[in-house]
Amino acid sequence: MARKQNPHAVARRSILQSTASALGLAALTAPQQPAAAQGPAQPPAGRLPGAREIIRITKLETFLVKPRWLFLKIHTNAGLVGLGEPVVEGRARTTACAVEELAPYLVGKDPRAVVHHWQAMYRHAFYRGGPLLTSALSGVEQALWDLAGKSLGVPVYQMLGGPTRNRIRLYARGPTPEAIREGVKRGFTAFKMGPQGGRPARVVENKRFVDRVAAHFASLRDAAGPDIDIGIDFHGAVNPQTSKLLIKALEPYQPMFIEEPVNCQNHDIMAEIARGTHLPIATGERVFTKWGFREVLEKGAASILQPDLSHAGGIFECRLIAGMAEAYYAAIAPHNPLGPISLAACLQLDAAIPNFMCQEFVSLGEGYLKEPFQVKEGYVDVPAKPGLGIELDDNQLADKINHDWRNPETYHPDDGAVADW
Repeated sequence: MARKQNPHAVARRSILQSTASALGLAALTAPQQPAAAQGPAQPPAGRLPGAREIIRITKLETFLVKPRWLFLKIHTNAGLVGLGEPVVEGRARTTACAVEELAPYLVGKDPRAVVHHWQAMYRHAFYRGGPLLTSALSGVEQALWDLAGKSLGVPVYQMLGGPTRNRIRLYARGPTPEAIREGVKRGFTAFKMGPQGGRPARVVENKRFVDRVAAHFASLRDAAGPDIDIGIDFHGAVNPQTSKLLIKALEPYQPMFIEEPVNCQNHDIMAEIARGTHLPIATGERVFTKWGFREVLEKGAASILQPDLSHAGGIFECRLIAGMAEAYYAAIAPHNPLGPISLAACLQLDAAIPNFMCQEFVSLGEGYLKEPFQVKEGYVDVPAKPGLGIELDDNQLADKINHDWRNPETYHPDDGAVADW
């Protein structure tokens, strides 16, 4: 019987390739090395059951994409292309170089031994973890899962045990009462905003500042009503002394969670804050790998974990984090202020884990994907297409290539001292 051609196996030459080449970010290729230098010619599980062809990685390409993202394409000799989003906000070019350094290991290998490749790229680096190396690895891992799913004709979550739900709850931005009311009209049932104190917080805040933050949140609660969830993100920019004051003032309005009430670098202080309030504490966007989240869970620093699939190690690493969290009765609300490839990876994880809570997003893929995600009553359906289930729209992307986005530089109005953003 003639084998049907997989529609995802059609190779495409896009305007992105030529544009990215001009940026010096394309064609992250590597020459073939002797087998002795590469390790086994085929790692364990390199040829999966049902996969009749040997698939080899031929090239890695990265693309700076507005407003501040970095997209990755991993090409193969079979015509399949895997998509990933490896980026550190404000360090996109540096992350692209980190991806390039992974190319000599990847080129020539079968992409479908995803966990084996993750272990090799992570453990063969003497310096492990951290934002740059783990973010580069995360985006590559997403693209490898995309290729594995496409080669088998199944979504990624199907390879992680199948779906645990049929739709995925999103939460939207809601900084003002008007934004909350508009979002509720669109069907959203969950929102997130930051503390509105009028300026960066001082080490110990005065009553006016604390009252202003509480009054603003009260106005959001009035606009939303008691059935709508509203999280508040301190963004790690508030000192413990003021964080405790703000949390106490916010408790009567029952936020869905307090995110990063203090900087993520000291889990002991966050655990102390968690013990001092009945409100759920959330953290995780700047925590990397299962080893970083182990400490958060063991110390009781948070009961809602927010791993970022483009920073924390990728899809499978975050699946392991979710499994650890389940044993501590902690929920997962993946962090994602990035682009539609990152969102697609998140949705695959969200579909596969039992302790999923809600999903952050900023882009549904309009202007980037051929078929953007569709929101219905604040939810998106579990994706059904193979791999990550998305395809980039190269024509719409053509005018979004390249950016020079930088992290904001903020200073305290009192004395000009550096302030967190």
